[in-house]
Amino acid sequence: MKITIAPDSFKDSLSAAGVAQAIALGLAEVWPEAQLLQCPMADGGEGTVASILAACAGQQRSTQVQGPLGTQVQAHWGWLPESHTAIIEMAEASGLQLVPLAQRDACTSSTFGTGELILAALDAGARRIILAIGGSATNDGGAGALQALGLKLLDRQGQVLPRGGLALAELASIGLETMDPRLAQVRFEIAADVNNPLCGEQGASAIFGPQKGASAQQVQQLDQALGHFAELCAGVLPRDVRDEPGSGAAGGLGFAAKAFLGAQFRPGVEVVAELVGLEQAVRGADLVITGEGRFDAQTLRGKTPYGVAQIARAQGVPVLVLAGTLGDGYQQLYAHGVDAAFALTSGPMSLEQACREAPRLLRERAADIARVWRLAAGQ
Repeated sequence: MKITIAPDSFKDSLSAAGVAQAIALGLAEVWPEAQLLQCPMADGGEGTVASILAACAGQQRSTQVQGPLGTQVQAHWGWLPESHTAIIEMAEASGLQLVPLAQRDACTSSTFGTGELILAALDAGARRIILAIGGSATNDGGAGALQALGLKLLDRQGQVLPRGGLALAELASIGLETMDPRLAQVRFEIAADVNNPLCGEQGASAIFGPQKGASAQQVQQLDQALGHFAELCAGVLPRDVRDEPGSGAAGGLGFAAKAFLGAQFRPGVEVVAELVGLEQAVRGADLVITGEGRFDAQTLRGKTPYGVAQIARAQGVPVLVLAGTLGDGYQQLYAHGVDAAFALTSGPMSLEQACREAPRLLRERAADIARVWRLAAGQ
C-alpha cells in the first residue's frame, strides 16, 4: 500500500511539512506496513519556498530589504545551486503579514524590497527566478521593484518618484537605460493563481485594494494611477500587457514582471509540483491525501488540493482532502478529482484552539481514514 501525502500549509498553524508529518503519523498508527511518501506542497503563496527547499535539498538564504512601508525586514528566499534557480516569495519582502492591520496603506506601500531580493538572486548567479506573488501588501504596479532594479521613474520636475501606487499619478517619464543588464540573461516565472487585469472593475485596485487598506475613494485613485503608469509604459515597451490575465496579481507586480522582465505566468501549484516531483510521487500510489486550512469553492482557482487532484486524477489515483474547515461550495471539487473531504474538528472549537491542536487533530483524522480504508479493502 502506497500513500502519497501532499498537503499545503495550514495558515497560522502548521507548515506543509508539519501537516504531512502529522498525517503520516496518524496513518502509521493504523497501517504501519504502508509506504508513506511525504511531499509537502504550496501554490505560490505562503510556504512556497519551504516546500520546494524541503523536496529539492536547496538552500535557504536571507537578505535584509525594505519592507512594504520602508522599514528594514529580514527576508528569506530559496536557492537551488545545481540549476542556479532562485525562489522568491514576494510576501517575505512586501507581504501583508509584515504590516499591522492599523498601518495598512495601499497608497504608499511598495514592492521595492521584492526588487532587492531579485538583485540578491542576480548577485548569486541566478539563471532562473521563480516569483511566488501571493499575499502582497502593495498596489504599486510593481513600480517599486522596478525602481530597485534600476528603472527611472521621474515626475514633471525630473525628480525621482516617491514610493507607492498613488504617486504613479505624478509619473512623467520612464528611463529604461539604467536597469540592471543581468535581467536580460534570466528566465522569470511567476507562480500565481490570480488572473485579474491591471485596471478596471476586476483590476488590482478594485478587487484587492480594500484588504490592503484602501478606501473606496482611494481605490478609484489607485486604479487611475495604475492606468496612467500602464499608458506611459506602453510608450517605451514593445507591447501593452495591462489587460492580460495576471497583470493585476500582487497589486500589479504581475504587470511589471510581464512588461519589463518577460515573465511567464504559471499556476503556482503547477510550478511547485514540477519542482518537488509530485507526478513521480503519485505514480503507483493507491491513495493521495492532500489538504489546506480552508477547503471551499475558491480552491478551484488553483489552490493546492485542486492541483494535486488534477495530477492524481490523470493517473487514476483517488484523492482525499483533510481541511481545517469545509467552506461553501467545497463539493464542487468532487467533479475535479477529489473523492472525499473531511474537516479536522469533530465538535465546537475556537479557531485558536483548532490551530493549536492541529497536529493532534490531523493525526486522529488520518487514523480514522486509515481504519475506514482498511475496512473497505477487507484488510
